[in-house]
Amino acid sequence: MLDSLRMHQWVKNLLLFAGIVFSGQLTNPVSLLIACAACAVFCLASSGVYLLNDIADRDADRRHPVKRHRPLASGNLSAGVAATVCLLLLTLSVCGGFAIGYAFGCLVCVYVGQNLAYSMALKRVAILDIMMVAGGFVIRAVAGAVAISSTASPWLVICSMMLALFVACGKRRHELNLLKSHAGDHRENLTEYTPELLDLMMAITGCAGVMTYVLYALSPWAYARNGSFALALTVPTVLYGVFRFLYLVHRKEAGGEPSRLFVMDKGLLFNGLVWLIVTCFAVHAPPEWLPWWWIEL
Repeated sequence: MLDSLRMHQWVKNLLLFAGIVFSGQLTNPVSLLIACAACAVFCLASSGVYLLNDIADRDADRRHPVKRHRPLASGNLSAGVAATVCLLLLTLSVCGGFAIGYAFGCLVCVYVGQNLAYSMALKRVAILDIMMVAGGFVIRAVAGAVAISSTASPWLVICSMMLALFVACGKRRHELNLLKSHAGDHRENLTEYTPELLDLMMAITGCAGVMTYVLYALSPWAYARNGSFALALTVPTVLYGVFRFLYLVHRKEAGGEPSRLFVMDKGLLFNGLVWLIVTCFAVHAPPEWLPWWWIEL
């Protein structure tokens, strides 16, 4: 059961802390506690969704060289037990979401509903399946801001969507290369993709993600919140993260499990820590600590 909950995937829910980091409320203990509670709610919801997905996919997973070892696909966990725990987790997550706030609870319901639609049908529709996966990250980013009664910048929402699509395309590319001619046996819509098409989609979404992040860092929205354009200092780390992921996908044949990759790859992990430190400095540092050109750019 612990394997099926995929707790290593909870790292994705750290995106809910983006709201508290970018809003400058990281030092507010009440906001920090609410953000932690919001992250815990999405951990319950995501584990419930993973169980639901494994129940629906257990027959197809048996034809996958890696996924066939999952507890449900291998027969080590019964579908009945998994369904009971799934229902319990989803119920707890929805109740916990509304306990934090009405708007946040609604977003938890949207997240659960979106994943239900994905597991039942939309995962079999090419391109739309990738967009649905990326949509989960956007919901997390917006929910993190809503939980602490903040507002997510439109640029930051679009940036989250583009970078999530970029990573999802890399995941599909790895899956296609892993299964090769047997891709259609695992999931029929995989035959609709080619490595060249996914490379083009990664190029478009990666470029769009970086550009929207730059536009956010230099936007009046960011300046009004931070009192400077110091957030632009984080742009090199975003560029490195995109380039490093491309390198791992194309040269190391990685990308199948992005959540593991972002915490196991030393380059991505160190880059993420640098981004977090510089972002906290840019958001929380007093203007007098910054050179004049970051304030009057």
